[in-house]
Formats: sequence, C-alpha cells, structure tokens
Amino acid sequence: MKIVVLDGYTENPGDLSWDALKAFGELTVYDRVSYEESPKIAEAIGDAEIVFTNKTPISRATLDACPQIRYISVLATGYNVVDIAAAKEKGIPVSNVPTYGTAAVGQFAIALLLEICHHIAHHSEAVHTGRWEANPDWCFWDYPLIELAGKTMGIIGFGKIGQTTGRIAKALGMTVLASGSRPTESGLAIAEYVERDELFARSDVICLHCPAFPSTVNMINRDTIARMKDGVILINNSRGQLVVEQDLADALNSGKVAAAGLDVVSTEPIRGDNPLLKAKNCFITPHISWAPKEARERILACSAENLRSFLAGEPQNVVNA
Repeated sequence: MKIVVLDGYTENPGDLSWDALKAFGELTVYDRVSYEESPKIAEAIGDAEIVFTNKTPISRATLDACPQIRYISVLATGYNVVDIAAAKEKGIPVSNVPTYGTAAVGQFAIALLLEICHHIAHHSEAVHTGRWEANPDWCFWDYPLIELAGKTMGIIGFGKIGQTTGRIAKALGMTVLASGSRPTESGLAIAEYVERDELFARSDVICLHCPAFPSTVNMINRDTIARMKDGVILINNSRGQLVVEQDLADALNSGKVAAAGLDVVSTEPIRGDNPLLKAKNCFITPHISWAPKEARERILACSAENLRSFLAGEPQNVVNA
C-alpha cells in the first residue's frame, strides 16, 4: 500500500519520526508540494491510496485525477483544504485530528497577552544594547506596564481551548466572561456566560477561540469595536477571518484598541499589504500557537491511529461521514 504526505515539513521539520506511518506501507513524504490548486498535487499523489495533508488543497479535480485514493487524513483540526463533499461522493472518508493543541493554543494566547502587558522582548533588547547599564536610574520602562489581576477577559468560543485560556486568566486574578458556546458545567466553573454584545462592553481583554463560521467571520469590525471599551486588548490565535483587518488597524491607530496580539491573519502567509503590519501596537506571530513538539507528536499519533482504524474497517474522526 502506498502512502503519501503532501506537506510534511511544517508538521515534522526533522524533530519527529514518520515511523508510525511507515509501519502501514510504502511512505513518501514531501516537505511541501503546493499550497495552491495545481496539477503538481495529483502528480505528487501518483498512485498512492492513502493521502495525508495539512494545508495542501485536495480538490475535486485532484480527486478525479487520482481515482485510486481510498482515504484522506488531515494533519490538523481544520479540514477546509479538502473538498469533503466530492470525497464523500467518491466514497473516500476524510479524517482530521480533533484535539491535539488545547494546552499549547491556550498557553500561546496568554503569552501574546503577557507580551502586550510587559513588552518583555523589547525591554530585553534594550538591556542587551546597553541602555540599562547607561541608565541614571535603577530601572526604566518604555511602555505602560499592565497588571491583569482585577481586569475582565471575554472569550468568544468557550470550548476546550477557550476554557484552557479562561483557567489561566482566572489564575491570574481576572474575571472571565464567555460567549459563543453553550454553557457547560466545566465552563460555568470558570466563567460567566453572557451575550456577545455584553462581552464586548465589559471586557478589558477579548480573546477569540472560535472557528470561522458564517456567524463569526468578520465579527470584529468597525461596529463591534465601537461597542468595546476604550483601550481594549484583542487576542486572536483562532482564525484570521474573524477580523476585518482594516477596521482593526484603524482602531489600533486611533487608540480605541490599545493593542492586538495575533497569531493568525486572513491570508497566510501574511501579505505585504496587510494593514496590520503598519498598525500601532500590533504583535503578529506566524501561526505557531499549535506548533510545540508535544502537540505535533499528538498529531502524528492520532493520524496513525486514524489510519489504523480505517484499515480495520472502523474509520474514526471522519468529517464527511
């Protein structure tokens, strides 16, 4: 049986082993093929029956060109890169990895927030360039420093990741509000559930932890920002499509939004004309919340188990059943 990984480098840049997949058949791993629809994708798949992808798209045209495909597994939670309807028509199950980075993504949201509060990287650089040594006072800071205790964090999307962020925020002494998910017992132990407009009005910090659904795409926009507190902080390491980027840039430049910590943007990799690149107090990282080694190990382990279950006739984590 032939197995192909279309874009293995991001998942495994060399610090993990593909042995768990090699155990099932003849494995070919490409670092990257194409992140845009291209005949190269079908060429790379060749006559492989099992296909693993992360961000390489698998379209109806690719499926038509590769009729031998029996199974597709996405090395991630999001599966919009695969035409799952076309795969279903052809009887091809598509599986994903539903939970692997809960702790990592929650931790990263707080890391973005703490960087905004303390500008640690900036002040470390200032020390290394000699400014502390030359300073007439025993300490200095270039930006206002923010204490989070007593402030309110609003989290939109309060599933496993949102609750992880909420628990950390609560441990820092923050009040936590939640919106966008049905109340659960575990959620109620962390947060007060409110409507989204109330969350906008009461929160000092707003964290986005929800998928890009029609109800959430562009939900951070000029109108909703106007309902927020002056000086609110926005954290988004969920999906870039949740934010109207020009509207956020305008709010950052005016000071309505004090700062934003973003690990995602609407088009990735980011384009040079993205208005957030020149916005004030905007911290942007290259979509790495999910990427600690421990989380990527869980992706590989779950993906191998997905394949084992498929071969046993009991496919799991199927998104197009």
